[in-house]
Amino acid sequence: MSLDLTNHFLIAMPTLNDPVFGGTVIYICEHNDGGAMGLVVNRPTDMTIADLFDRIELPLEMIPNSHPLGKNPVMFGGPVQADRGFVLHAPAGRFSSTLKVTDDISFTTSRDILESLALGEAPQRLLLSIGYAGWSAGQLEQEILDNGWLTVAADLHVLFDLPIEQRFNAAMKLLGFDPLMLASVAGHA
Repeated sequence: MSLDLTNHFLIAMPTLNDPVFGGTVIYICEHNDGGAMGLVVNRPTDMTIADLFDRIELPLEMIPNSHPLGKNPVMFGGPVQADRGFVLHAPAGRFSSTLKVTDDISFTTSRDILESLALGEAPQRLLLSIGYAGWSAGQLEQEILDNGWLTVAADLHVLFDLPIEQRFNAAMKLLGFDPLMLASVAGHA
């Protein structure tokens, strides 16, 4: 495989008028010969983490209502498995279904991380989403060739620390040029 975008941001080209992915930044958790998967990191839902825990009947026992974690929005991670939760986080604890993306980032799909969060054992940095974005073998590569996405190495500060509404522009700035200078058509030499 020649292209591995694991631990990269996919940034939707301004011309991508897709209602699901237009204006998004996606963190790629895994990319291999079988395809790719990632989470949209800049599209919050109207649900907070506290709301989600209420829905799944998991009380935030050790986290008071005033704690900022409970007020964080649950993100729209993508249209695949939109009824399941996914957590992107700094490594912490041992969970039954975790993918180590890098030394600084893990991706967990098992309920035990939510139980740990409810007990106040939250990783220092985390992003909780409903659903994920997925591509079959070769699909993402074709979308990039079709001028749908820009790619850049991911940045932890953009991923976890910046306010959600600043993540798109910050990811664009990682590319080193003004996004307003992008042409709407691609040329191939």
